Amino acid sequence: MPRRVVQRVAGTCALALALAGPATAARTSPAQVSLLNAMNRTRVAYHLPALRVDTTLTRAAAAHTADMLRRNYFAHGDFSLRMRRFHVAGRLAGENLAWGVGARAQAGTIVAEWLASAEHRANLLSPTFRRVGIGTRVGTFAGYAGAAVVTADFAG
Repeated sequence: MPRRVVQRVAGTCALALALAGPATAARTSPAQVSLLNAMNRTRVAYHLPALRVDTTLTRAAAAHTADMLRRNYFAHGDFSLRMRRFHVAGRLAGENLAWGVGARAQAGTIVAEWLASAEHRANLLSPTFRRVGIGTRVGTFAGYAGAAVVTADFAG
């Protein structure tokens, strides 16, 4: 039986937060760099500033990605609580999720899928969002070996 290529994109989450915090550079994996570059190429094409990596958002995104992969679910969960637990600062925060295998796990495909969804597009192209944290993990997910699971957390 042939295996079909799958990608899922979850709805977005936005949350008002108090107090803006500083953005800092974070160590990033090749998959994170690739996705960040694809996201920033898109933002620049729309005359928006590039997103900066934020270590706090990266920790929150990585934790959520690991939890989704470990527990085999695909949802935002309690986004507000997670942002508070990781002490994410800023006026506004949002989140995009994706998962896929093969070509559907590539950065360009993920960004294209986000652009095709009104809610994801709004997060990706929000002029309010200036910081991002990206969590990526590969493993068996929803019955697919080698699936990439992605969380992108945004903040202003």
